[in-house]
Amino acid sequence: MPVVVEAQQPAPVTVFEGARLIVGDGSEAIEDSAFIVQKGQFTTVGRKGQLKVPAGAARVDLTGKTVMPAIIDAHKHLAVTRDALVDQLQHLAYYGIGTTMSLGQDTGDEVYKVRAETVPNAARYHTAGRGLTGPEPGRSQAPYWVTTVAEARKDVDEDAAKKVDIIKIWVDDRDHTVTKLSPELYGAAIDEAHRHHLRTIAHIFTLEDAKGILRAGIDNFAHSVRDKDVDDEYITLIKAKSSFIVDPNLPDRGVRVDRGWLRDSMTAAEFQKVQADSKDDPKEQQFFGIQCRNLTRVNKEGIKVALGSDGPIP
Repeated sequence: MPVVVEAQQPAPVTVFEGARLIVGDGSEAIEDSAFIVQKGQFTTVGRKGQLKVPAGAARVDLTGKTVMPAIIDAHKHLAVTRDALVDQLQHLAYYGIGTTMSLGQDTGDEVYKVRAETVPNAARYHTAGRGLTGPEPGRSQAPYWVTTVAEARKDVDEDAAKKVDIIKIWVDDRDHTVTKLSPELYGAAIDEAHRHHLRTIAHIFTLEDAKGILRAGIDNFAHSVRDKDVDDEYITLIKAKSSFIVDPNLPDRGVRVDRGWLRDSMTAAEFQKVQADSKDDPKEQQFFGIQCRNLTRVNKEGIKVALGSDGPIP
């Protein structure tokens, strides 16, 4: 009996044309671009009219639009139950976020199961597990509350056993209301993390604490300095670490604005809250100004800056 061999159908090919294309490698944006996608991957990128387009390719006109890589949100605090976490990750993907990291309040085992999956239409998920902080009565007990060097090392070991992506540390007295981690305690946590070949990231507030934790070997900041303008010593300490990243997490500007452009992308209740939160506040304006100046200085010095929005807000 003859063997019948079915001809393989060529993989669908689509050429997208006319968009302003931000490649994401630091090069200039490509105006009036064209790019070819096959099997879900970019295969050729260039200018419209200058690419060799395969015969039979579908064409999509993106004139007037901008195309860019998905955003990385490096600072979130997300749900710890599967359904709620998946829902958040799918919302993040809808808003253009391709990868996110939840920093330090992730209890239980469900978060690690979700991390191991490829969830349809969802952002990729990374976690710091349970972070380390000093005792903070009245606040979340999801992080480890640390009072001794032995506790700090043990808590980092527990996170390492779960293969967290990074170790999160809080060094903040919450406006003089709690006892923050001492240099001895955060130094032990950083040392233990590095023993496990894990990177570390710190929530900091003051310039003094930022310098102390930099000297202790921290790898990244989950906030920038917020109490005063940074100085030359701070910049020198950061620049001594070539891979250091600052995730400044700027606060609200304290200026009332119309946020109507967000109305169609959230529920009426969510939008009402977002709009109500926009108000004139001189104190917030001053607080925002300090952090803007510090971000400007860090950027001018060529220090790497990451994007992080904090909280679960979409």
